Amino acid sequence: MQYQELADDIVAGVGGKENILSVMHCATRLRFKLKESQKAHTATLKNNPGVIMVVESGGQYQVVIGNQVAEVYRALITRYALDNQPDAEDGAPQNLFARFIDLVSGIFTPFIGVMIATGIIKGLLALALVLGVMEVSGGSYKVLFVASDGLFYFLPILLGYSAGKKFGGNPFVSMAIAAALVHPLILEALQQQQAGQPLTFVGIPLEILNYSSSVIPIIFAAWVSSRVERWVHPRSPSAVRNFTTPLVCLLITVPLTFLAIGPAATWLSRMLAEGYLWIYSLSPMMAGAVMGAIWQVCVIFGLHWGLVPIMLNNLANFGHDTLLPLLMPAVLGQAGATLGIFLRTREVKLKAMAGSAFTASIFGITEPAVYGVTLPRRRPFIFGCIGGALGAAILGFWHTTIYSFGFPSIFTFIQVVPGSGIDASVLAAFGGAAVALLFACLTTYLFGMQDSMPTVTVPEPTVVPAATPLTRRESVLSPITGEVIPLNNVKDETFSSGLLGKGAAIIPQVGRVVSPVDGVVSSMFRTGHAIGLTSAQGAEVLIHVGLDTVKLDGQYFHPQVKNDQQVKIGDVLLEFDIKAIKAAGYDLTTPVLVSNSDDFIDVLTLNNRAVSEGSPLLAVLK
Repeated sequence: MQYQELADDIVAGVGGKENILSVMHCATRLRFKLKESQKAHTATLKNNPGVIMVVESGGQYQVVIGNQVAEVYRALITRYALDNQPDAEDGAPQNLFARFIDLVSGIFTPFIGVMIATGIIKGLLALALVLGVMEVSGGSYKVLFVASDGLFYFLPILLGYSAGKKFGGNPFVSMAIAAALVHPLILEALQQQQAGQPLTFVGIPLEILNYSSSVIPIIFAAWVSSRVERWVHPRSPSAVRNFTTPLVCLLITVPLTFLAIGPAATWLSRMLAEGYLWIYSLSPMMAGAVMGAIWQVCVIFGLHWGLVPIMLNNLANFGHDTLLPLLMPAVLGQAGATLGIFLRTREVKLKAMAGSAFTASIFGITEPAVYGVTLPRRRPFIFGCIGGALGAAILGFWHTTIYSFGFPSIFTFIQVVPGSGIDASVLAAFGGAAVALLFACLTTYLFGMQDSMPTVTVPEPTVVPAATPLTRRESVLSPITGEVIPLNNVKDETFSSGLLGKGAAIIPQVGRVVSPVDGVVSSMFRTGHAIGLTSAQGAEVLIHVGLDTVKLDGQYFHPQVKNDQQVKIGDVLLEFDIKAIKAAGYDLTTPVLVSNSDDFIDVLTLNNRAVSEGSPLLAVLK
């Protein structure tokens, strides 16, 4: 139920179902392609407790959820009948680079997790051979090897499905084309060709190639098949088009792929692989430093997908890849910066957040660390990138190489082990990773948090008399009449942890919310249970009436204002029925937060007892 509610809020936040062209998900984020991105309510989504961050990049509107993204995605497509549909023609125009990123992520995202899993198994097998635990001739090794290699060997078939779907064609037709490319008969024909017995197709010479594990040929073939299908389908009689359309697509695309598309795409893939190898050979150390520094920046904007085909293409052409290992120190650099914050901070909430984000980071999921811990504090993020550059430069200098696909994480250590045994390049992987993590950790600990350097903290929020003179401050008045309680006493970790911002909570005695600032309504939630305001001086105030009251779906809540409406202190924003909400079994504790607290020196509580509407509540120090 909680995932369904979040899915509903997200769909409303992106402008409704009618504004969605397609949606898919990766490890931590929902990736929408919208008809009009300006219809999305970004501020509302950012204020949602279930959303970590919203990023618009690469032609996609990306909503960062975290590790629960798969559950939210399933809830979303189940209720709204959405899926990763083909691109529509009426979407906002994109530049060539944005279209490329959207294309690559759409093709590879559906099965990238399985590819990473198989890569880890292959790395473990390599380590088992080095340690003498298994032998290549053993049955256990063979069973686990086919489990790790089967997907990559038949990779064109998986790409045929996802590419066919992305291009708007019948994905099973493109799978059939891919199956033809890796059919055992074609491998026999390749041996026949190598033995000096050339083949022809209706008199035209055939150049047979080994398409197993290939990437680019099937993508081009799927695109051609989708174009043929779009032309044939409307021109076929409706009674027979279910089989005539695939028939024509196969009869045209399969021979064309063997005659022209396959050889041309294979030549292109080899040129791409050799081009990367040439750039890498100019200065492996410099290549490592650059990739280690910019990888997390690419991840923030979702641009890292542009490098995935290069990695897979290198594995298909050479059987190994030197690009992916360079990215592992970048991941551990952010993990190190997060660890530095965890060790330095005395804030209980930040320490808890940093601890969980560090654990996720070492397994390759850096979004919680970047968006929630390092990037908002700027310096730790920069130190993490510098640490990544230093560590990756070491890997580049020693030519560390990976032998199976995976995303950078601690599992990369087992994937850089060659079958011949542990060598200097493997040791360099450990050394570079240690440099990245320790450099980022130490610099963050020493220099990354001077705004919160050793200060004495108390378990309860500091109460400052309203008359205390401050250099610069903005007052946030009480929006509700009731009893004030410390935020860390709220029985909801989302609020009590401070993840959504600093502030206080009020147990209301009157069912009315008034504006605590002069400003504008930045988000009035669809269910009416929460309101976001942006003050004239820049504070973003979130008022969340009750805990879990989103489940009431607007019942007992009566909004009095709309989004983008100008408000003054004391203007009525919302009315609600206290008795009915309590009778329904909900806690009416109302957090009042400054959601952009990190933009200010501090947010202090000015009152720790009963307040009335308009009484001093919070002080935002600038």
